[in-house]
Amino acid sequence: MKLMQVKEPVDIFMSHDWPLGITEYGNWEKLVRRKPFFKEEVEKRTLGSKPAAELLHELKPAYWFSAHLHCKFSAMIQHGDDGPLTKFLALDKCLRGRRFLQIVEIESDPGPYEIQYDEEWLAITRNFNNIFPLTRRSMYMSTVQLDNQENRQWVKNKLDARGTKPFEFARTVPSYDPSQPCPNRAHYGHCRNPQTVSLLQFLELPYLLDTVAEANTAMQSIKFNSADFDSRSADEGADVDDIDELEELAEDGTDDD
Repeated sequence: MKLMQVKEPVDIFMSHDWPLGITEYGNWEKLVRRKPFFKEEVEKRTLGSKPAAELLHELKPAYWFSAHLHCKFSAMIQHGDDGPLTKFLALDKCLRGRRFLQIVEIESDPGPYEIQYDEEWLAITRNFNNIFPLTRRSMYMSTVQLDNQENRQWVKNKLDARGTKPFEFARTVPSYDPSQPCPNRAHYGHCRNPQTVSLLQFLELPYLLDTVAEANTAMQSIKFNSADFDSRSADEGADVDDIDELEELAEDGTDDD
């Protein structure tokens, strides 16, 4: 819902899931020859994310990159007869003999470049703050009408006064130690990210869950699905990507592209 408020041109969009129906714009026959278990979903048009598809056709970015399905697939989406073109690309897992790398040249103005806050997105973030859900209860935001113009001007004035460069990076946990590749994250405890705090201060938004009592109250309000929790606990230690990798390595392993 927040992303649907973006009006400025989007050059590159990245998502984990593929947009629903993206296979209609590429060589889906070749895809199902390599991944035959996709065929039913492709034919029933259930492969991919519906919200991602809505964003694709609303934002019309020049490039859209996705992951998730562990195979290479490309597509070209023409938005209307004379509308903009989106080039879609998904790549395979980073394993030997797999198509996991492709170089894409994207035209741009000459540098130097630096990361900056986006005025429009900060305004959208501030605009949605009061209705942002803090629990697992369903939120029906599609009927919410928000005027972003006032917040856009407010953010512009703040950026003009402060500058558009993000707050300085601050390390919150120890650096990676190769002698201890899987540290106990619980040992470090909860650490509020100082960049998030700085951003909230800049946007003059209230801190969330500032005290332990507030945190405990919030946790008690969340209703867990016990069956789902039990099933995940039973599989503790089995990583989803590891399982996918084992299944794929059991395949033929040939690459006829």
